[in-house]
Amino acid sequence: MPSFPELTDPLSAPGVTLRLAAERDIPEILIAHQDDPSLHRRLGLTRPPSGAELGRRVEGGPRDRAAGIALWLTIVRTAADGCIGQIDIHEVDWDHLRAELGIWIAPGQRGHGIATEALDLIGRWLLTQCGLERIQVITEPDNGPMIAAARRAGFTEEGVLRGYLRERGQRVDVTMLSLV
Repeated sequence: MPSFPELTDPLSAPGVTLRLAAERDIPEILIAHQDDPSLHRRLGLTRPPSGAELGRRVEGGPRDRAAGIALWLTIVRTAADGCIGQIDIHEVDWDHLRAELGIWIAPGQRGHGIATEALDLIGRWLLTQCGLERIQVITEPDNGPMIAAARRAGFTEEGVLRGYLRERGQRVDVTMLSLV
């Protein structure tokens, strides 16, 4: 089965770098969840992650199969900086050459184009270096900033999928955006 190439060097573009998630990111992740009490819900979680859970996830490596994540990356300004967000690649389907992205940006870093830059960077890498042909982002229909960031990164809004996910015991609608 195909897989992603080893990411030995961070992916970089002006203003944003994506590197493998690491233990050093845990404090910033926890702070982001404290600063935005709704972040975990936007990520489809029932509660914010604990430091121990994040530690186990980091120990699982950048390809955390148990969590269904094919690749887990941290968003930074430069490779030496601290975590300002994360992006994960999941729901990878090598038969159909597609994958889904999850992304969050720390509250204090939002509104500066970071999500757009990160989505553009990871999208180009997945389509050119990894051989995928379709990248998807799904988010709540009321998540205007994420929808706008994905559009600016070249994603096309395809519409609302009614009752597409089951989160916290309820069916939820999502907006689907894609890059092909």
